[in-house]
Amino acid sequence: MGTGSSQSNRSFLPFLESLHVVLLGLDFSGKTTILYRLKLDEFINAVPTFGFNVEKLQSRHGQSKGARFKFWDAGGSEKLRPLWKSYTRATDAIIYVVDSSDRERFEESKSELMKLWRSSQNSGVPILIIANKQDLREAVSLEEIERHLSLNELRQHNPYQLIPACGITGEGLVNVMDILCEMIDKRRSLAKQQKKRGR
Repeated sequence: MGTGSSQSNRSFLPFLESLHVVLLGLDFSGKTTILYRLKLDEFINAVPTFGFNVEKLQSRHGQSKGARFKFWDAGGSEKLRPLWKSYTRATDAIIYVVDSSDRERFEESKSELMKLWRSSQNSGVPILIIANKQDLREAVSLEEIERHLSLNELRQHNPYQLIPACGITGEGLVNVMDILCEMIDKRRSLAKQQKKRGR
């Protein structure tokens, strides 16, 4: 989905610094569950985030093995969303989590995603959209999520990829670090090319 992810044979390393990734989405979408699934590879029964969580992670496998990340998991309640811009300042990538089973909040989720990609400070920042809770009977398809979130508009502003997942079981999350590294690498390569052309 989205820009797609062509798995190449090359490694994305070395990234000399820790990569800054922000985890956003509406409250109860499963952001914190995904964060700790990525960090610990096990299910942690998370409570709603009333501020933020920050965790350092290191990729343990795949082409991104060894890459270091600092994940900022910001609370998704309506009162906390205005603070998201503080976390996205100078970020390398954004993960946006959507509850695939909560049709009633798709419009609200779309509105918050649009605010992110329309912000000048997020221009060009790669966005990995995780369609969470795909294990639930009520979950809608990726095609429906893409349509409900108007992702065809997002393509004009930010490179993105949409993947299905289940934070509780970890299904669909194995390649998240590889996808992030590939998207960040592409953005940096493009920036270097543009800089050379501007000389």
